Formats: sequence, C-alpha cells, structure tokens
Amino acid sequence: MQALILAGGEGTRLKPFTNVIPKPLVPIGDLPILEVVLRQLKYHGADRIVLAVNKLARLIEAFFGDGSRLGLKIVYSLEDKPLGTAGPIRLADNLDEDFIVMNGDLLTTIDYSAFFQRHRTSGATATIATFQKEVKIDLGVLEMREESFANYVEKPIYHFTVSMGIYALNRRVIQFIDSGKKFDMPDLVLALHKAGEKILCYSGDYEWLDIGRIDDYEKAVQLFEANKDKYLVGGELSEVKRGSK
Repeated sequence: MQALILAGGEGTRLKPFTNVIPKPLVPIGDLPILEVVLRQLKYHGADRIVLAVNKLARLIEAFFGDGSRLGLKIVYSLEDKPLGTAGPIRLADNLDEDFIVMNGDLLTTIDYSAFFQRHRTSGATATIATFQKEVKIDLGVLEMREESFANYVEKPIYHFTVSMGIYALNRRVIQFIDSGKKFDMPDLVLALHKAGEKILCYSGDYEWLDIGRIDDYEKAVQLFEANKDKYLVGGELSEVKRGSK
C-alpha cells in the first residue's frame, strides 16, 4: 500500500510553534504527529510513502530520512510554490494504480487497511473517509421568519458529516487536477463529481481529530498520552516504549 502524505502546510493556526518547526514535526507525547501517522500506516500495511513537502522541508527530511528507521521507504516531493492539497498529486512520481492521500497532522484510530480495501473493491475513483462531527454552539440561537421571532434554542448541538482529510484515489484522478496552480482536494472531488466519476464516502467506528488549532493540539496531546494503545497498536507501541528508555 502506498500513501502520499501532505506535509507542506504553513501551519499558521499553530503559531508560534510552527515559526521554527514544520507542523508535521509538532510533538504529541513522545513523538511528532507525523511519526504517529507513519507508524499507523506501517502497521496497517503501507510500505511506501511519498511526503509532499514545502515549508521547512529540510527539517522533515533530516528527521525521517529514507524511512528505514520505521521500516518504510520514504521519498520526498518538493513544491517550489504552494499547490494546495490536491496539486502535489501531479508532482509525485511512480504512483500506484490506487493509493492513499492524507494530511500529515491527524490523530485517528481508523483502520487504513480496511479503508483502502473498501475503496479497491468498490471500483470508486475516489473514496473519502468521513466522520460525524459534533459542533456545540455556546450561545442562544434564534430562529426567525423574516423579522419575527420563531424559536429560541439554547446552546444547540449540531451534527455534520465531515471529511477527515484522508482519501483513497485511483491514479486517473491526475487528469482532473489543473497543472501548475493551486488546486485543493474539494476542487478535485467536485471535478470528479461533475464528470460523473464514482465517489464513495467511507464511515466506521473510529476516533478522529484534526490538529489545526491550539485547542485541538492540546486536546490531541491529552488523548494520545492517555490512550497510546489506541493510536499505536501492536509492535508500534512497544517500539516507542523501547525508544523512550
């Protein structure tokens, strides 16, 4: 299984941490978040990784090298300008017929192998990993009909199906990506939908947190420290314990 990991973001919402280190190297517990992702992918069968890098790329490459420390083969795809979240797919060499594309700053318990196999057996051009996100509004919400009051809902909780930033793609998606300019994953998904391509939405029993803001980061650290066995399973957890002695 091959995965392309997007590791070139600016990380502006995590400043000042990302002023000096790239976002994928921000630590949660004993490990950078990207290493947690890499160890999870390896456990679920990934053996080849493409790291799409931009900002502070040399630090990422210096830390992970060729991936042999983790039992992976890692190559790097360098953007000379920001290409969005889908643009780097065009730059990557030797992509498999089907592969995973994902953000490098996620904390999740998804079974990547089951996700990938569902994509392959479905015949979909793209499969999007989804999560049921609960959003609490800490205010009283007014419902109105024009200027007239209709209802008052105190601190409501809404539920949305959101993208986790994890995709399984067929290589043919490359033809839908505009070359040389910024092109994001939502742009690609909408282009595939417009063209009538099959797009699958995958759901399952797993946890997920996008480490995009300071409060998300703090929550991720707490979750990881309290539940390492959920996020690093099998030999991956024992390797971390040995390395921390």
